[in-house]
Amino acid sequence: MLIVAGIDFDVEIKQLRTTMRTIGQVLDLDGMRAEIADLGQQVASPDLWDDQANATRLTGRLSALQGQLDRFTELEQRLDDVEIMVQLSQEENDASALADAETELRKIHQAVETLEVRTLLSGEYDKREALLTIRSGAGGVDAADFAEMLMRMYIRWAERNKYDVEVFDTSLAEEAGIKSATFAVHAPYAYGTLSVEAGTHRLVRISPFDNQGRRQTSFAAVEVVPVLERTDEIDIPDEEIRVDVYRSSGPGGQSVNTTDSAVRLTHIPTGIVVSCQNEKSQLQNKASAMVILKAKLLAVKKAEERAELDALRGDAAASWGDQMRSYVLNPYQMVKDLRTEYEVGNPQAVLDGDIDGFLEAGIRWRMGAEKATAS
Repeated sequence: MLIVAGIDFDVEIKQLRTTMRTIGQVLDLDGMRAEIADLGQQVASPDLWDDQANATRLTGRLSALQGQLDRFTELEQRLDDVEIMVQLSQEENDASALADAETELRKIHQAVETLEVRTLLSGEYDKREALLTIRSGAGGVDAADFAEMLMRMYIRWAERNKYDVEVFDTSLAEEAGIKSATFAVHAPYAYGTLSVEAGTHRLVRISPFDNQGRRQTSFAAVEVVPVLERTDEIDIPDEEIRVDVYRSSGPGGQSVNTTDSAVRLTHIPTGIVVSCQNEKSQLQNKASAMVILKAKLLAVKKAEERAELDALRGDAAASWGDQMRSYVLNPYQMVKDLRTEYEVGNPQAVLDGDIDGFLEAGIRWRMGAEKATAS
């Protein structure tokens, strides 16, 4: 037994290996490898890109699964390496090397905890990819700017994890920022992970748009729904949909901005409105908009069945009194989740995509709330 500075290396490593075995069983590594092999064969097909939507889905899932498997095997290798490092340090009585081993072991412990959170995602749609919609709320131009900051935050988080993001629609605000945006995160468990972000986010800062330098509070709403799969049954009669076409706005190629290629769908019974303008073709935009509409209708359908609308869509009022997280840039620096009490003192890192701590705390909080409700 080797105990240094109160740390029993043998016990710590043994516990981490036990946790890793449990995680591996939950993730079904053999099944994951089999799916990766199958997807690899499919993406190698010479006619893969004849169906661009399917090709994007296949390559995105392959990339996400491979990344997930690589993270697991990398952690196993790091655990093997630190065990060897501890043994050599002990044999050579090298205090400096032991200190390095302790630092690495703490990093591994944190990484394993992050991976372990995935095992808590067992909801009906938790394995799905995620579709996010962000809308500016109360706060004028600052709210529109904040909505764009949140969009960037989630995209940067996805990039950190090597997840593909597909932007369907962005509605630019007049002065700065965005009125709304809809985009998908193509990764296994993206919905289960990001669903805890649904709700109202609040920003407090000195407004860069106020020439008197006054502090401004603004709000933005985040909605998260699962992306549908082909096996999901959501039939929408043609008479229930109003289709409007219009000219795309914002950045894009020549044909994007000079033809009526953007599509807006309105589901008349529910009033749900979705739009898409990322493709040059009106038909492609309509197909993408239908994907979004069906995902939102599925969320509503399941929520109504369980009378838990907020569980899938979150509260989108985006105003005082209902916020779930505060981002304070002035008079002090802090981001705090009002449900979990989790907080950090570096807002810029959070807005740059470092949100794993909030995601983990949110998932654990949700699991605790569900258990309390069940009992």
